[in-house]
Amino acid sequence: MHTHTNTAQDTEDFGWQLACARPAGENDFAVLYLEGELGAGKTTFARGFLHGLGIKGSVRSPTYTILEPYSTGALTALHVDLYRLRNAGELETLGLRDWAREGCVWLIEWPERGAGRLPLPDLTLSFAVGTAGHDIDVRAGSGRGRTWLQELTGETIEKEAPTP
Repeated sequence: MHTHTNTAQDTEDFGWQLACARPAGENDFAVLYLEGELGAGKTTFARGFLHGLGIKGSVRSPTYTILEPYSTGALTALHVDLYRLRNAGELETLGLRDWAREGCVWLIEWPERGAGRLPLPDLTLSFAVGTAGHDIDVRAGSGRGRTWLQELTGETIEKEAPTP
């Protein structure tokens, strides 16, 4: 799926829409990778997504804290920014395994810095700065991800062929 956002508010609204499209009754562990260069809209999207899950208050980039948990009662969202990691081995000290459980949703910025040590994504969002706004490509990486995109678009999402 591809979308274009013209403003930061559009990007935040798209995050809200994707959060609200989360399949009903879905309390399983879910992982979203947010890929893209600095300034491509990852944190802006995350802000809208977290608000769409029911998080109140401000949402800032966890660039310096690396991870920031948010709770809505039955659901915990973990916003992770791996930009400052020097190598994937540093993930061990973050305690992420404690958050790999039912009722948790992870939003991971810069997932490539944790390559080989992160759970596979249900959805991967690739952000790019366009000439007038941001381009966002969304790919499903699991059955849960395909169902999620289907809830968002109302269209059947086919399983992607494996990359050779």
